[in-house]
Amino acid sequence: MNTIVAQADNLKKSFGTNDVLVDISLKLHQAENLVIFGKSGSGKSVLIKCLAGLITPDEGTILLFGEDIAALNDEALNKIRKRIGFLFQSAALYDSMTVAENLAFPLRDQTDKNRDELSQQVLEVLTSVGLEEALNKMPSELSGGMRKRVGLARSLMLRPEIILYDEPTTGLDPITSKEISQLILDVQKKYNTAAIIITHDVECARITANRMMAIKEGATAAEGTFQELENAADSWVKSFFK
Repeated sequence: MNTIVAQADNLKKSFGTNDVLVDISLKLHQAENLVIFGKSGSGKSVLIKCLAGLITPDEGTILLFGEDIAALNDEALNKIRKRIGFLFQSAALYDSMTVAENLAFPLRDQTDKNRDELSQQVLEVLTSVGLEEALNKMPSELSGGMRKRVGLARSLMLRPEIILYDEPTTGLDPITSKEISQLILDVQKKYNTAAIIITHDVECARITANRMMAIKEGATAAEGTFQELENAADSWVKSFFK
């Protein structure tokens, strides 16, 4: 198996009396798509926010690229975060900027690229998500599926080694959902990225997953390939595939 690029051991996280993560451990390998599924409120989004260093777990350790993120200062943590792309449910675009400006924004502090090189890179990533014609459009002119594509293109601008997808197909019609799922697969192949994909869309999981993990009440309930979990003896796990 490839190098482990992200690892979490015995993560616990509570908000007041609400125990969201009870005991979660996972490993993500280079160029692997790991799908995490479970009911709403089972801790999936909190888990990836912990992995991105946006939330600090109460207990447990997180290693990114072999580094314990709890031991890093802000500068070192930011350096590691630049190696991680994050696709939020809303795509989180700046409404006052064109698509091209939205994409260039993550690179604004990197002065080693001139304007032509930056424009070239913007066009390249937009082409890789099939949206080169949207270059000068405003986010308000885009459909939900197009916004997701632009969000993904923006996360690709920093050439991430890991991409965290939070419910990438939520709110989309079945055809667009399938296109986004296929795009996640295309990005994995083209850029050799590893990804954690939070979803309860069975079709998205079927298309994208190399491996899957089910979370139940803040703990790992099952792990395996799509086929293994689809045919699991556990009725709770099986219920997702109905």
